[in-house]
Amino acid sequence: MLNEISILTTLAVVHLIALASPGPDFALVVQTASHHGRQTGIAVAFGISLAILLHSVLAITGVALLIQQAPLLGMLLQCAGGLFLLYLGYGALKTIPARLRHGDGALISQSAPRLSGRQATSKGFMTNLLNPKALVFFVSLLSSLVPAQMSVAGKGGAIAILWGLSFLWFALLSLLLTGRRMQALMQKMAVWIDALCGAVFCVIGGGILIATLA
Repeated sequence: MLNEISILTTLAVVHLIALASPGPDFALVVQTASHHGRQTGIAVAFGISLAILLHSVLAITGVALLIQQAPLLGMLLQCAGGLFLLYLGYGALKTIPARLRHGDGALISQSAPRLSGRQATSKGFMTNLLNPKALVFFVSLLSSLVPAQMSVAGKGGAIAILWGLSFLWFALLSLLLTGRRMQALMQKMAVWIDALCGAVFCVIGGGILIATLA
């Protein structure tokens, strides 16, 4: 029992470090919270955590390893992930010229389409689910830290920790970014946030496609 608690504690620490590392999920929460506010940002956080929950279940049951061992399926998933990230990057970058022409590059257009809670959750879910690095990370993490002989309760605890920490981290990030003062600052910097997030999506998505097709 004590050994399992030690394993779960280590798992939580490693996962928190990974969550704090900037990547597509982090960029998506920042961009969404700055444009659409707290509730939408939390909906994106929930979608990301659901994808992490699915990755965790697939990894701990061995299904993800089977997916990795199917070269064609793995290649298709990586291409889909790269294209989806490029799509997100294009969406973030395409509005920048219009905002700059408006005379205030920091202004967020009042006519910009708003994301519903369901759309935001789906966007967060797909961003994490189609990131091939996420699948590899959870297979590596769980295979190295969670022994096959671990109890069912222990494995369930591992899945719950990965899901819970993911949702809490990104929801907290959304909350911090949508305080009154921070939201005003984020709106003033909106064009630069779009530029940075769009670049992150395009670089990671393009890198995935190049590495896969090469």
